[in-house]
Order: sequence, then C-alpha cells, then structure tokens
Amino acid sequence: MINFDKQSYKEAFEYNINNKTMDKQGLKNYIIKNLPFPDRTLDDVVEYFEEISISKNDFFLKEGKINDRYFFLQSGFMRAFTHDNNGNEVTTNFYQKDSVVFEVSSFYLKTKSTENIQAVTDCRGYAISYEQLNLLLHTIPEFRAYGVKMLAREYVLFKKRSLELINLSGEARYENLITTNKEIFQFAQLKQIASYLNVTDTSLSRIRREFLKK
Repeated sequence: MINFDKQSYKEAFEYNINNKTMDKQGLKNYIIKNLPFPDRTLDDVVEYFEEISISKNDFFLKEGKINDRYFFLQSGFMRAFTHDNNGNEVTTNFYQKDSVVFEVSSFYLKTKSTENIQAVTDCRGYAISYEQLNLLLHTIPEFRAYGVKMLAREYVLFKKRSLELINLSGEARYENLITTNKEIFQFAQLKQIASYLNVTDTSLSRIRREFLKK
C-alpha cells in the first residue's frame, strides 16, 4: 500500500467530504450488501468514487497496462480476456451490473496486466483510484474490513473457477453458468462463452442442444 502521513490523510479526507457530488445509491447498496456501514460513514466513503462511462467496445484495461482503478459497474456488461500462445482470445471473466471490475493482481501489486477488460455494451459506474482506495483503508475502519472481505471474495471466486475447470465436465460448467449467470447469454458471443467454459464452439453448440432437451 502507498504510505501517506497522517496530515495528508486528514487533508485529503476533508477535501473529498467537502466536495460532494451526487447520490450513489446503487454503489451504497452494493457496499451495504457485503458489509453493514453507519449511514454517515457510507456517505463519506462513496464521495471518493467518481462517475465514469465506458462506451461499447472501449477498454477499461488493456494488456500491458497497470490497472489503477477499482470500478463499480452500475449498468452494462463487460468481459475480461487474454490470449493463448497461439494468439487466440480466451475469455477469463464476465461482469454484469452491480459488480466490481478490476484485475486484482495488477491493481494491488502494481504490475502490468496480462488481461484486457472491455465493455461489451455501453457501461456506467463509479471508479476510485488505487491511491484513494488506500486512503479509505487507512482512515475508515469499516472500509478496511470491507476491503479485506472483498479481497477474500476475489480469491474464493478464483479458486472456485480454477477447480471447476479441473473437476467438472463442460456440460456441468455450462449448466452452472446458465443457472447462476443467465444474463451472460444475452450479451456475450457464443465463442466468448465457449472459451470461458474451456470448450470448443462445436462442443458448446452440442451442449446447448442437449441441455434444451432436459
């Protein structure tokens, strides 16, 4: 984490609190869902987030760049992808509305990302910089607890996906995806879904046909 002296924290905190902008109820609801916050503290936290829009096909993060923003996706749909050693795109994640978007290792370790994160549709949400996030983690105990919980959540999701790619068949992975994230099929291309499930386009077509017969 970046080290700020206490006076810098105090000045930055007071500046942001005195420059309030708009109501960010969707962001508030997301934070509260993950960890209860006193109302005043929550209001102070969300003022650090800046509203941004990302047009369809534009990138939130490009491979080779450092992910320096933590983004709450209020509306829209995004995906993350990388390339295999043959240059083929491989989808690594999908992001639906009311989710957090960032490449965790690049963000926290300040390393160049090996992934791209792109808007599949027009997207809107709220972003906070790495430095501002650290400011909140140092000054607000409730947000520090939230940060620890969200980092643990990212690890759990990564571990779960890694094991599913090993332990489950393509059919089982497809069933899990359509059961828990049906919205993906409204926005993502089938070849993107196939690469995410680690199956061929042909196999995905067969799996879909068989699933509809159930």
